[in-house]
Amino acid sequence: MADPAKVRKHAERVRELVASVIRTQIKDPRLGMITITDARITADLREATVFYTVLGDAEEQAGTAAALESAKGMLRGVVGRALGLRHSPSLAFVSDDVQEHVKHIDDLLAEAKQRDEVVQQLAAGAAYAGEAQPYKVDEDDDEGASDDDDEDEPALRAAVQR
Repeated sequence: MADPAKVRKHAERVRELVASVIRTQIKDPRLGMITITDARITADLREATVFYTVLGDAEEQAGTAAALESAKGMLRGVVGRALGLRHSPSLAFVSDDVQEHVKHIDDLLAEAKQRDEVVQQLAAGAAYAGEAQPYKVDEDDDEGASDDDDEDEPALRAAVQR
């Protein structure tokens, strides 16, 4: 098992290498507007998963997936030589559906905003179920507190005059 920091470093290097090779060496016309978003490598450094996104419709995404599959051997050789490992990691390409997640989150936020507006409209016309002041307040208690202050007042005056 390799050190986790070493694994992360190798995964980042795999991502950079694959992106560079796709940009400079692969001349497949099926390859669309591709972005390598992430790469993960197993702890034994034998298998790497490369995540990518493609700008375009389903046909362009399928064409890009086919182009990556056909270039997998060449990419594995380049990655193996650059990493200098005993065994070149096998590559698996996975379409990263970030755009679909973004759309789903936007839909959820719009629905939450709509529900908040409905709740605010209901709250605007709402009235208390009981009295506005739910606690009993005795007016005598207020007066009693001031009466106690009045009783202590002469003693305070005498203390101040001394």
